[in-house]
Amino acid sequence: MKKLIFPAFMAAISMTCSAAGPGLSYPKAPTSNTVDNYFGKEVADPYRPLENDTASETLEWVKAENKVTQNYLSQIPFRDDIRRRITEANNYRKSGMPWRGKDGKFYFYENDGLRNQSVLYRMDSIGGTPEVFLDPNTLSDNGTVALTGISMSKDGKYTAYTISRKGSDWTEIYVMDTKTRQLLPDHIEWAKFTGAAWHGDGFYYSAYPSPEAGKEFSNANENHRIYYHKLGTPQSEDVIVFEDKANPLHFHHATVAGDETVLFVSVGGQGVGDGLMMKKLDDPSAQWIVIEPSQDYDVTPVKVKDGKIYYLSSKDAPLRRLMVAPVDNPTAMEVFIPESDAPLTDVNFTQDKIIVSYERDASTHSYVYSLDGKQEREIKFPTYGTAGFITSDKYPEVFYTFTSYVYPSTGFAYDMATGESTIMKTPEIKNFKSEDYVTEQVFYPSADGTKIPMFLTYKKGLKRDGKNPVYLYGYGGFNVSLTPSFSSNRLIWLENGGIFAVANLRGGSEYGEKWHQQGIKMNKLNVFNDFIAAAEYLVKEKYTEPSLITIEGGSNGGLLVGATVNLRPDLFRVAIPRVGVMDMMRYHLFTIGWNWASDYGTSADSPEMADYLLGYSPVHTIKSGVNYPSIMVTTADHDDRVVPAHSFKYAATLQAADTGKNPKLIRIDSDAGHGAGKPIAKVIDEYTDIYSFIFYNLGITPVIK
Repeated sequence: MKKLIFPAFMAAISMTCSAAGPGLSYPKAPTSNTVDNYFGKEVADPYRPLENDTASETLEWVKAENKVTQNYLSQIPFRDDIRRRITEANNYRKSGMPWRGKDGKFYFYENDGLRNQSVLYRMDSIGGTPEVFLDPNTLSDNGTVALTGISMSKDGKYTAYTISRKGSDWTEIYVMDTKTRQLLPDHIEWAKFTGAAWHGDGFYYSAYPSPEAGKEFSNANENHRIYYHKLGTPQSEDVIVFEDKANPLHFHHATVAGDETVLFVSVGGQGVGDGLMMKKLDDPSAQWIVIEPSQDYDVTPVKVKDGKIYYLSSKDAPLRRLMVAPVDNPTAMEVFIPESDAPLTDVNFTQDKIIVSYERDASTHSYVYSLDGKQEREIKFPTYGTAGFITSDKYPEVFYTFTSYVYPSTGFAYDMATGESTIMKTPEIKNFKSEDYVTEQVFYPSADGTKIPMFLTYKKGLKRDGKNPVYLYGYGGFNVSLTPSFSSNRLIWLENGGIFAVANLRGGSEYGEKWHQQGIKMNKLNVFNDFIAAAEYLVKEKYTEPSLITIEGGSNGGLLVGATVNLRPDLFRVAIPRVGVMDMMRYHLFTIGWNWASDYGTSADSPEMADYLLGYSPVHTIKSGVNYPSIMVTTADHDDRVVPAHSFKYAATLQAADTGKNPKLIRIDSDAGHGAGKPIAKVIDEYTDIYSFIFYNLGITPVIK
């Protein structure tokens, strides 16, 4: 196994003091004598019963754990003040970009403040009077039904929309009359990772076979199929358009392009990219054409125009390039826009131009190109940030949103003729001024000398005296890039002199596929080293000290926090692992966990891979006899992405170990999932508890505006 090598610098700090507040007594978790054998090595799994999240003993343990956690949090004297400020900071108008529907009207999402879910509006023209088109807040009593997407038929007569319930990845599809907003009887269940791709008087969608009752949120998902649903018929009559029985762990996703003349099917799930097939829909005798047989690359169609298919491709181009091929010969690709020195992330066609976006040092840079692939000018943004465009080759309007750490998401209209950007609506947040804060980007060395970028956001006038609290966030996996974005939930941290730090770790896509490969499988320890080095840099450069550092991450980032704490419990004061992948030996056995094998490898692959995973798996590497930071684990009962068993087993193991007097709590949300679509009321509750826990355990009483 590869050894972890740390820089010589390591700040010494005593972590022996216990958190303020009453002593804690943790509930006893259900146990068993389960032992697994990995290539001759026996590994105990005493908390295996917690994998059964519907068992009565698990439910009783969850109830008892939540009681301990809420009793602890309820005694924090400034918790109500934190809730008030976070609520106030969220109570502002948040408007999404408008886009043209197939009916010619403009649609946009907006939340006027504290609605649990954003409302979808429509209007006849920009600046016109909006009307409610679809309000997901009316679909449940507590805001736990989220609208996850909409798609209109070619003539604009019908609109299919997708929803999720209680944060689950399971998707339902409904259809409404676009003009009257009347619901049709069509209803699709047990769909997942899908939209509705219209063709004629129906649409394609992806779904799994109906799951076993009671195991909907834990059993492995297999045999993802593409169906065609004809309007006015029951789901039981839907036709299977594509399936691959030989590869039950593949994802299949359908898109219709070229004025409904081409059907694309992307195939993923077990590689770093997606395979691609297509079929011509205007030819009844057409057969499937395999464009990319492997899942080794990203080959994504972005536009079918004038008899040509444009692809965003990483094949033979790790930073991606734009390719083009005739519809009649889709594999005969030629380079249209060559690979650059930064990852190509997005391509948008307008009526007579192309907008091409790159990511340079984890920040969006966008350019206008001619239709023959020549760069003409750059689109200027206010600062480091993230931009996303909505364009059409049928209408002249170009819109984009821009956001950064202290720049709330703002919609702009872009004039293609003059190159000028105009703000459409300015977000106004009470007691917040962007100009009071600054974001800088630094580059620090990891254990092997690799330079890692990191964004630091803080109040202007900050002194580098080693006394500033730091909230360090990371992810480092699955080709996910952490680009700048705004969150009103973190304002209370910045207002109280905190530094918000985001480390762009290896395993992401910040510098293309090479950067990703350096943080996966037998290179995964690079990611943890990168995160540790970020904290060490902040101490060395006198931004902070270990007793003032909080680390947080979610999902793969929850794994990051758990593994890093086990490696360097002395370096952090507070840790918040959220919905984390904590059992690396068994993650692939639940829901879609098998999909992560391309990044992690599995314990069944080889003795070497099993040993490597066991060497950093958070559940298996907790150290007894060592003082740990204060830790609050978070998960949710409807998380069918990273099942709550990961967090359950990690928390139970942590609480049973001798890791000092600092609290080791778990917060288990109800009627919630992995995070997407969570109602604002629950978001406020969660961040109130997280910041209360952090400030309390740092010994800081926040000043609330």
